[in-house]
Amino acid sequence: MQTTSPGLSAERHDLVRGLFGSAVRVCVTDPHQPQPNPFPEEAAGLSPRAVDKRRREFAAGRAVAHQAMRDLGHPPMAVPVSEKRAPIWPQGLTGSISHTQGCAMAAVAYTNEYAGLGLDVEEDTPLKPELWDAICSASEQDWIRSQKNPGQMGKLIFSAKEAAYKCQYGLSETYFGFDGMELEIDSQGNRFLARFTTDRAPFKASDEIAGRFAIGAGVIITAAALPRAVADHLQQRPL
Repeated sequence: MQTTSPGLSAERHDLVRGLFGSAVRVCVTDPHQPQPNPFPEEAAGLSPRAVDKRRREFAAGRAVAHQAMRDLGHPPMAVPVSEKRAPIWPQGLTGSISHTQGCAMAAVAYTNEYAGLGLDVEEDTPLKPELWDAICSASEQDWIRSQKNPGQMGKLIFSAKEAAYKCQYGLSETYFGFDGMELEIDSQGNRFLARFTTDRAPFKASDEIAGRFAIGAGVIITAAALPRAVADHLQQRPL
């Protein structure tokens, strides 16, 4: 069993911490390390047939979510799984959880600061070209081909769409595919914009969710945040 060194976990924590504002708390761990048991309400969301890998990653994800709550000054509470398989955050909190085989991360904030957060972590490995059509638009593929490391940039697009999708889900509660957003990436500023391609109430086509990314320590991390004031405006405007 391979474990992540404490130094690598600390480096990954520094990377993700730099992607969010000061009102957001983040936590990072290694799923291979011993983790506290999830709350019973959380464990109920696991399939009885879940393999050990899935159970380790699930426990690690909930553990970092609980620690992020503590760091926020909030007692740790259960984050159950909804019927649609989305995390149910405690009243007054919003957050996001992501994990790979060797890394689990969570970000948590109060809902009076942010209406939604999106966090995604992926292994820094290339996105296979045969997957580009399923994940990337024609213009995104053109951009990928123009980059020095096309496979890595493909994985970045995949991750950024995941983060933006998670960020918006709390408002729209709508599932959609990778074609539901198109990305504009600022490689120099480590930022991206995810633009809706169709209406997903309260979002309209051409609405944007802003995000940031970091690449290092063997992972690609993407983060998006929807400030409360922006969400209130979206919900109050006429459809």
